Amino acid sequence: MSNLKELTQDHHSNAERQSFVKVLMSGKINPKLYATYLWNQHKKYDLLEAMATLNGLFDDLPDIRRKMKIEADFLELWSEDEVPVLVPSTEEYIQHMRTIMHDSEKLMAHVYTLHSGDLSGGQMIARKAPGSGTMYQFEGDTDALKAAIKAKTTDAMADETKYVFESAANLFKELMELDIEHYMEQTD
Repeated sequence: MSNLKELTQDHHSNAERQSFVKVLMSGKINPKLYATYLWNQHKKYDLLEAMATLNGLFDDLPDIRRKMKIEADFLELWSEDEVPVLVPSTEEYIQHMRTIMHDSEKLMAHVYTLHSGDLSGGQMIARKAPGSGTMYQFEGDTDALKAAIKAKTTDAMADETKYVFESAANLFKELMELDIEHYMEQTD
């Protein structure tokens, strides 16, 4: 049995402590800022899910794909003519993914981190985030899906999983560095 969760807990906790997560969980995040987050996530999931599919990682996980649901959530919230900014950590993530495109174990570390997060903590986010939150809606038995993902993990995935959590923490920091007054809800 893998101890991946315990081996990466500090990195997971660091990502969850970021200011963006606090704003998101407050239920007062500006829809435009959340849409910018979704845009960046869409780019990550698009590449990850294509690579995971090519490597057969989704053969027995048919209900796991999020890309189209993230896109639907984004389109529901974004009304601008121009697409949102891709922050540096997303661009770095995309470059990193190209270096591991044929490494099933490393790709599975990304699936474990991102998709399991959507299955677990994502359920709380869905209640607080603007819009429909379809990216957090899964078909089928979510407990069985979590177990199927966990069954594909090994302790050897710890370093790559830590990378994914660090990338998420950097995304959250960079989103908060955007024009705060432009994006944040006014609270009185």
